Amino acid sequence: MTDIAPLRLGIAGLGTVGVGVVKIVRKHAKLIEKRTGRPVQIVAVAARNRAKERGVDLTRYDWEDDPVTLATRDDVDVYVELIGGSDGPAKASVEAAIAAGKHVVTANKALLAHHGQAIAEAAEAAGIVLRFEAAVAGGIPVIKALTEGLAGNEITRVMGVMNGTCNYILTRMQATRQGYEALFDEAAKLGYLEADPQLDVGGIDAGHKLSLLSSIAFGTQVNFDAVELEGITRITLEDIEQAADMGYRIKLLGVAQTTGRGLEQRMSPCLVPSNSPLGQLEGGTNMVVIEGDMVGQIVMRGAGAGEGPTASAVMGDVMDIARGITISTFGKPATALTPAVPAKAAVPAAFYLRMTLDDKPGALAKVAAVLGDAGVSINRMRQYGHDETVAPVIIVTHKCSREAVDRALSGIGATGVVKGEPVAIRIEDV
Repeated sequence: MTDIAPLRLGIAGLGTVGVGVVKIVRKHAKLIEKRTGRPVQIVAVAARNRAKERGVDLTRYDWEDDPVTLATRDDVDVYVELIGGSDGPAKASVEAAIAAGKHVVTANKALLAHHGQAIAEAAEAAGIVLRFEAAVAGGIPVIKALTEGLAGNEITRVMGVMNGTCNYILTRMQATRQGYEALFDEAAKLGYLEADPQLDVGGIDAGHKLSLLSSIAFGTQVNFDAVELEGITRITLEDIEQAADMGYRIKLLGVAQTTGRGLEQRMSPCLVPSNSPLGQLEGGTNMVVIEGDMVGQIVMRGAGAGEGPTASAVMGDVMDIARGITISTFGKPATALTPAVPAKAAVPAAFYLRMTLDDKPGALAKVAAVLGDAGVSINRMRQYGHDETVAPVIIVTHKCSREAVDRALSGIGATGVVKGEPVAIRIEDV
């Protein structure tokens, strides 16, 4: 079709996503060439284990044991980093590729969340392209939406469900009426959990993704350390069922928005209306909601992980490079990104409070008094089945600050009428 030289790829990391990329390049070679105007070829690969059976023939490609060597080969135009991890071989090879003048496509959210500013500055100084669509929300093209399609908007808020494993556990808890531990074990058996499960259930993986979206949306330097993180390990089946009883569902929800105090970034369990797009999200699916001053609210839903969706995102970036499209890593020059002033969640919201009280006269009155003294007013309250000694109580507050809720919880703990630790979950307007 064309005499233009092929775009030559070196792929490091031949797990699920790497194998998916190989399959796409082979299956859709003619389609890719038609859409980009030049062939795309794989010339070399790297992985830890040559002997592993991966279900695809790799013998036609050169093999490098060291990803740094792969990243600096003369016959590689684009280095595709699918190793993972914030440091080690992934970081060393990406830095080597940039120094050697190679374009880089990566799916590594941890690397960019921790070192994105420095890596982006190096890439842009070298005049090369660094793309990372596959690092956030799998097959959903949210990076492209923010950097290109919505670039004419002032973004006011970005939020979403960005970890499919957590959404799978939470929705299965409701569907099966099983507790967290049982569904955690089920997710592990299905291979949904990272080698370190805390990356998933602790909200870390999703927090990495939120920090990257925040940088693009608000023109700030990536600051993962400023993301308020809370995982799903404290969510009980009772929380799931009682939230449903009041018209809500619980999601591990990431929210980033600017306030008068600075940039608010939080990844935590939230209640959302059951009939909202986020409330209806099932299983391992991801959803990102973007709000802009011109476009209003945009909802993007799709597969957040897996061979096909994530490899599709990788290839979208590769094909843009093949077309000659250049764009700053985070949507504006890295040197123009400003350090954000981190802000704790200050926007008022309603809260779901769960606590277990001594079943004796005056216990509930003491709790209500403490809430009132802290400036927290009660909107709705329900008391569920109890035994002779304790009574589970659910309270939904009117909108207030998290600071006021924390003051109230501290005071409630000091009353001596509460068994265990109260739980507070924000109710998000969506």
